[in-house]
Amino acid sequence: MHRYRTHTCGALGLSEDGETVRLSGWCHRIRDHGGVLFIDLRDHYGITQCVVDPDSPAFKPAEKLRAEFVVRIDGAVRKRPAGTENAEMATGLIEVYVRDIEVLGPAGDLPLPVFGDQPYPEDTRLRYRFLDLRREKLHGNIMLRGRVVDSLRSRMKAQGFFEFQTPILTASSPEGARDFLVPSRIHPGKFYALPQAPQQYKQLLMMAGFDRYFQIAPCFRDEDPRADRLPGEFYQLDIEMSFVTQDDVFAAMEPVLRGAFEEFAKGKPVTPSPWPRIPYAESMRKYGSDKPDLRNPIVMQNVSEHFRGSGFKVFARLLEIETNEVWAIPAPGGGQRTFADRMNSWAQSEGQPGLGYMLFFDRAKDETTQAATPGATGVGARGPLANNIGPERSEAIRAALGLSAGDAAFFVAGDPDKFAKFAGAARNKVGQELKLVDEDRFEFAWIVDFPMFEWNEDEKKTDFSHNPFSMPQGGLEALETQDPLTIKAFQYDVACNGYELASGGIRNHRPEAMVKAFEIAGYGEETVIERFGGMYRAFHYGAPPHGGMAAGVDRIVMLLAGEQNLREVALFPMNQRAEDLLMGAPSPVTTKQLRDLNIRLNLPEK
Repeated sequence: MHRYRTHTCGALGLSEDGETVRLSGWCHRIRDHGGVLFIDLRDHYGITQCVVDPDSPAFKPAEKLRAEFVVRIDGAVRKRPAGTENAEMATGLIEVYVRDIEVLGPAGDLPLPVFGDQPYPEDTRLRYRFLDLRREKLHGNIMLRGRVVDSLRSRMKAQGFFEFQTPILTASSPEGARDFLVPSRIHPGKFYALPQAPQQYKQLLMMAGFDRYFQIAPCFRDEDPRADRLPGEFYQLDIEMSFVTQDDVFAAMEPVLRGAFEEFAKGKPVTPSPWPRIPYAESMRKYGSDKPDLRNPIVMQNVSEHFRGSGFKVFARLLEIETNEVWAIPAPGGGQRTFADRMNSWAQSEGQPGLGYMLFFDRAKDETTQAATPGATGVGARGPLANNIGPERSEAIRAALGLSAGDAAFFVAGDPDKFAKFAGAARNKVGQELKLVDEDRFEFAWIVDFPMFEWNEDEKKTDFSHNPFSMPQGGLEALETQDPLTIKAFQYDVACNGYELASGGIRNHRPEAMVKAFEIAGYGEETVIERFGGMYRAFHYGAPPHGGMAAGVDRIVMLLAGEQNLREVALFPMNQRAEDLLMGAPSPVTTKQLRDLNIRLNLPEK
């Protein structure tokens, strides 16, 4: 017999009835039923119920067992007594009558319980992550992650892509976030950087003629904490293709992502192909976001004309400035004053002065008693805005929004570039509060036509708005003749349920266009050659048109697992302060280590 086990804890069934078996695992739960001990023995594969009665030679050692002890158990498989079967367990038709127990690894008092998956403080969970990973839900999430990665990998290979591994130690580059720097011992005063993404390398692979690349790539960014990204590092499905248009990338990648979601969605509907394509400007105008949650049916509208020159002087004055607008957020079923007050309080908690609103009601019913009002017909509007602009304008707004009695509309006003994000958050809040969002589906869309550049108000300069390596629509001519802020890029994202799931673009593969694009963003040709010399040189020796994208593995798994936090799908994540509480990183280093690297610390004063 094997030293530790003949079967796993998820393998036994009625076919093994009467057999002598050996199992090893953790004591998941121990119950005392009138002097008979029941031990739920757990390993990676499942749980088996083991029974020790007072007549067994194993009873005395079994009494000393505690939760999470690792033990070896020898015993006989037997069918469970009628009425005690557990249909929810793979081994629920049998139990093991224990004859011998050996403690392989005793356990002390647990800092957090493994049985039950109840909530526990995050810092404790991260410090004792090895215990946390034993818990059923998190253990299942990590196994799901592996299966999703396998699915993505097999689907990429089926599409003719080949997997490559690009370097981890590379050169620092201005790609939008701070680099993690690694000092060089051999070259004093110089540093490597951990890659924010394999962007340059995958483009160079296209220069080298490999045609279709993919990688499950680790990426490193020294960013401040963000709710939608793991601190420090994350993984992405990174791809690149040669001789392709934007449509070719969509045709290759949509089946990969859709197929993986359909495989693991547990029956939830997934947007069929072809996915909607929504221009960036339209997405911001309708949803207040470039990653809209399309499960929410609310579509915002520009209702400026109904307030221009109206009796509501606050909005009327704002609209005297050409760039200002008034947007309406429809709220079907939200026509109660209590709901309007809640939304107003929420807006104030977001740092806004509040939310204007209109409540629509049936004129044939009194506002407070809901009793019939003789002669009254149609839908009326109430609230400060309705009172100031009058019934005709209020009715025009209601009709434009397609609302009825019992509904409401909320309003934001000013410069859309400044209020769009808040308006999008208000749209999400209304949809959630009124339960308009269908939680049991995955809604995908391509967001296209991103602006190539944006205005940096803090530095009073033009910056890249997205990926600096994207091809501008119109090419070099557009860069030379158009207002940079009007140029669109062949840049696209995949949005799913309110998350940016992937981002990519057709690349700017002409060296003169690359230099011009970087000049507009304030980088001279010398900087381009210094920072991107390898790619810049490659563009001079026969560069094929190429493009690609990268999809966030962590976010894909988070959505499929039904989680709200990326830490629930990562093995050993850091906390929000970018600390690894389990391993104690970041940590001080010795003076000798610093001396070897020719580094002297200049720490801030405490």
